[in-house]
Amino acid sequence: MYTIANLYDLEHTQAKAYLARFTYPWEALKGISALIQELGTTLSKDDFLEIAPQVWVHRTAKVAPTAYLGAPCIIGANTEVRHCAFIRGSALVGEGCVVGNSTELKNVILFDNVQVPHYNYVGDSILGYKAHMGAGSITSNVKSDKSLVTIHCDPEIPTGIKKVGAMLGDRVEVGCNSVLNPGTVIGRDSNVYPTSCVRGVVPANSIYKKNDTIVAKR
Repeated sequence: MYTIANLYDLEHTQAKAYLARFTYPWEALKGISALIQELGTTLSKDDFLEIAPQVWVHRTAKVAPTAYLGAPCIIGANTEVRHCAFIRGSALVGEGCVVGNSTELKNVILFDNVQVPHYNYVGDSILGYKAHMGAGSITSNVKSDKSLVTIHCDPEIPTGIKKVGAMLGDRVEVGCNSVLNPGTVIGRDSNVYPTSCVRGVVPANSIYKKNDTIVAKR
């Protein structure tokens, strides 16, 4: 349930070969920056423009003049980066994505067709194919006591990392104004109700209503 193989279809990301090296998605977080730098040097100059050092943008992407793109990052084909988006760096954004107004990205992999369209914070996270975060929903990536993040499942899995956001499987839907606590894992095709505070693991094909109410989809 928690593995890369169970969460993601790797055909929908430029990080396919990189992610295939690991068992769990959080194991890939430390190398995202180096991955982007390496990928950037292999991109076709016919398809991508290097608009600043280590900032590669596909020629079909639409980037608002008020958006900030920090290095290193790659913006895929037909992706839209909207007004005042803040990409701090280490962001691999796939094809057909939406990075919305006032959305902030840091150390992330967004698979193709991911939407983070309104006032989202996504840090130290991996979002699968067609994952969608509702307006105001965020990933919390550091515990309040600054201790190392543990994945709360049975048995618990220590990550050995201080900063771990959320791992969203393919086609996950996160409701508006929800908070995904450090180390949250949400399985493929699951939904999270608006205004939820999510911690731990949500199984695939489920609906998260509140802490003690997670139901299987019919």
